Amino acid sequence: MISLIAFDLDDTLAPSKSPLPPRMGEALAKLLDVVQVCVISGGTFAQFENQLLANLDATEEQLGRLHLMPTCGTRYMRRDAGAWVPVYVRDLPDELRERALGALEEQAKRLGLWEETTWGDILEDRGSQITFSALGQEAPLEAKKAWDPTGAKKEALRSAVEPLLPELEVRSGGSTSVDITAKGIDKAYGIAELAQQTGIAIEEMLFIGDRLDEGGNDYPVTRLGIATHAVTGWEDTAEFVEQFVAQNKGK
Repeated sequence: MISLIAFDLDDTLAPSKSPLPPRMGEALAKLLDVVQVCVISGGTFAQFENQLLANLDATEEQLGRLHLMPTCGTRYMRRDAGAWVPVYVRDLPDELRERALGALEEQAKRLGLWEETTWGDILEDRGSQITFSALGQEAPLEAKKAWDPTGAKKEALRSAVEPLLPELEVRSGGSTSVDITAKGIDKAYGIAELAQQTGIAIEEMLFIGDRLDEGGNDYPVTRLGIATHAVTGWEDTAEFVEQFVAQNKGK
């Protein structure tokens, strides 16, 4: 019995940093009539607004069953009286955020990974997460795919920064990004918090993501024992959701 389906955002519900496609938006709205839905990602709430919510044609009743967990669940947002309000916000102390920003810039420049041609900021302070995006947050998908196809550049930067910040977690994020959070903050943290906040058991949840492979940024959820479904892109997700709705509508 599935009571809630949780999704990654980039390359699961939509192409990376791109709007929710109309087909996916329609499928997601219909899914909200069947089960509760969570979207969890390393991105900011502003990214959720621009990428997901602006392209989701859902009623207030449907939005009431939507759980948003930006920055891997260090923020948890719910719909209340027509607005998105935080259930909790867990930011890093200022001093740690400043040290993380400095370490990323210093090591990226040392390794020759500080690019001159970018689309937006390379470094982003998300409060509970510091993110390095080699080509900037708004870089086109093809440029991001070409920058580090093997993941070696991201791993070199992650390995260089990690010993400089022993109090923090340094991990690979998206295709060109490295994320820094408090220790133990990943999507497993967010899903565990979701279970605690809602009272929905992990056994009643399903997680859908494109990086459930070992080392992928969705992989940590597997240690919770949650049921998972791997996809290769939003088209796979839309097809799965459409079939799920057809099989479960009216139950």
